[in-house]
Amino acid sequence: MATQLVKLRNVPEDELEEIYALMEANDIEVYETSAGNWGISMPALWLRHDEQLTKAKNILKEYETERFQRMREQYEARKEAGKARTFLDIARENPVRYIAYLVMILALLYISTVPFISLMT
Repeated sequence: MATQLVKLRNVPEDELEEIYALMEANDIEVYETSAGNWGISMPALWLRHDEQLTKAKNILKEYETERFQRMREQYEARKEAGKARTFLDIARENPVRYIAYLVMILALLYISTVPFISLMT
């Protein structure tokens, strides 16, 4: 019977490729399920053979630790070089979306507070 190994929601493509390579290198058979046509199902990576679960989890644990350290080092290097993305960079990349979100937040705050303000007067 198949066993779920990893949930794949919000997993970057490069990480998924590395996981596949690790599983293949260690002779662990896995398969992937998608999020479905509407994206509401849980995409996941599944083991074909239950007896490989402990080995696969140990390999993934080591990989996650190594990847975390590698990504942290890359982030720190970008930060020191002044190339790390900031909030302003994200806003500059898509100013229309930023302004739309800001307007929605302000509208929500207005709608949420008007009844209380009108009660005070």
